[in-house]
Amino acid sequence: MESGDADIPTYQPVGNVQVSPNSGRRTFIPDVDDLIKPQMHMTFDSLENAYLFYQRYAKAGGFTARKGTQYEPRKGLILNKWFVCSKEGTKPLKAIDSTQEAGSSNVNSKSKITRRVPSIRTGCEACIRVKLITPDNLYVVYYFEESHNHSFVAEDDRYLLPENRSMNYVQEEAVNALSAINVGPVRAFNIMRTLYGGFDKVGATKVNFKNFKRDLNRYIAEYDADMVIKRLRRKKEFMPNFSMEYLTTAEGVLRVLFWADGDTKRNFNIFGDVVSFDATYRRNKYNMMFVPFTGVDNHYRNVTLGAAIIGDETAETYSWLLNAFRQAFGRAPPVIVTDQDPAMRKAIQDTWPESRHRLCMWHIMEKLTTKVGANLCNSTDFKKRLCDIVWTDALLPEQFENEWGVILADFDLLNHEWLQSMYQISDTWIPAYYRDQHMSGLMRTSSRSESENHFFGQFCNPNCTLVEFLGHFDSAIEAQRHEHRKNDHDTRHTNPQIFAKEFVLEQQAANIYTRTIFFDAQLEIQTAIHKCAVGKWEDREDNFVNFSVKDFSQACTTFFQVMMRQLDMTVSCSCNRYEQFGLLCAHIFCVFGFLISGSSLKGT
Repeated sequence: MESGDADIPTYQPVGNVQVSPNSGRRTFIPDVDDLIKPQMHMTFDSLENAYLFYQRYAKAGGFTARKGTQYEPRKGLILNKWFVCSKEGTKPLKAIDSTQEAGSSNVNSKSKITRRVPSIRTGCEACIRVKLITPDNLYVVYYFEESHNHSFVAEDDRYLLPENRSMNYVQEEAVNALSAINVGPVRAFNIMRTLYGGFDKVGATKVNFKNFKRDLNRYIAEYDADMVIKRLRRKKEFMPNFSMEYLTTAEGVLRVLFWADGDTKRNFNIFGDVVSFDATYRRNKYNMMFVPFTGVDNHYRNVTLGAAIIGDETAETYSWLLNAFRQAFGRAPPVIVTDQDPAMRKAIQDTWPESRHRLCMWHIMEKLTTKVGANLCNSTDFKKRLCDIVWTDALLPEQFENEWGVILADFDLLNHEWLQSMYQISDTWIPAYYRDQHMSGLMRTSSRSESENHFFGQFCNPNCTLVEFLGHFDSAIEAQRHEHRKNDHDTRHTNPQIFAKEFVLEQQAANIYTRTIFFDAQLEIQTAIHKCAVGKWEDREDNFVNFSVKDFSQACTTFFQVMMRQLDMTVSCSCNRYEQFGLLCAHIFCVFGFLISGSSLKGT
């Protein structure tokens, strides 16, 4: 033996060991205080107290106890009860099927592979036996076997005993709370054992945490939809301006559920000019689809304007959902952006006829390579030329139509069926047809919904129950609203760098706009100062002045027309940047700068 081996700790038996001189058989007696050791003729007022006393004794001695057999002549009257060591008895032997072993060569066997686990049973006879004595109705210890045929668990390892492994209320609540942000039971255990200072300080094991979550989900599964409905009903009862509606099938199965609170309604009133929704997002164990209604806030960030869970994508379901939305918010949005789902399109036409339905450009253009062929898209400039006229908002409808025809003629695609079908509905997805429509900033495709789906995906998983999903949704909404509040705070209490101090409008814009929007407006102001110039202007009979502005940053040779009426400061530009993005363009800022500089408009 090497000298270092003497320092290796060895597991020392616990308790008093006795060896029979005849058989050499060893028995073990717990080394505990006499005050907690069972004694003959000890009495208890109930079986539960007798069991708790024996459990306390077992825990101090380093073993675990369980309830044994009992004599019950009639129901509710137990005359005799045994409390035994958990190692009492023996585990019945089962024949091993070699074809079920993990390493078996019989790969075609359909037999279920069972996991073999070791047994804790050693046939230990340690126990106490109690019986009922009348008329006192007390239980008295009439038999006590102190000796065990096995060693006991050392004090440092007693937290591993099953009876010493249990989750308390705080831990159970923590697992539920962490699951709301998509933290599973294993990660929850690792967090707690780090916070508590070690595995032995938690009082439970990783398996306990997993089993608790499993059992909770099993219970929820039976009443899942009912629990969600009851929870939303309580919110509707106690939260002002909360709305929820649901629809079930004839068999009582949840078909569609919609809800919105007071904050989403306030957001809709402010940011609800354009709403996007997409039902391609599945985030629960029943494969139901989550449908967030999404807008853009004053920081160019997604804002949730309502939410729904649907079981199918039929026109009837979508019509019910859109009616529930209108009932909750009082009106339909002016513009709704979706993908090309035909059921969704029919529902919008039937339910929200006053809304303008905009198709997602990204979903359509994503199909281009598949529809016209990879060789044409990758080997020529066809795709680039087509994207140049599809994604721009600088073209008028007539210009787009002319360019589309030229491109298709150049590549002999005038009779292409899919391209022709997309051209027939170009007014539903091409920006040229939306130049006069307020699109609330970047709301040109349903990619906002795709981004919203990714955001919610950080808080939930595809195997969660509806109850879990609702908790995940609440956590995600809380995070979204916290981010909005933080952005508001940054706007109020930060000062951006001003580049053109002589141009007073830049400082005014910094005081009016949120920080995100100001940084975009600042770029427009810089373009107005350095790359734009007023060419000429002329008065009109309607009190408007028409300014022709040259933008040297644009490739086009034409002038942009800025119409301005000084009486009420009404202004517009032919580039329609304000309508498309919610931003004053460089051409309008150029006119403002021209007027501020003191140039006279008389004599025009």
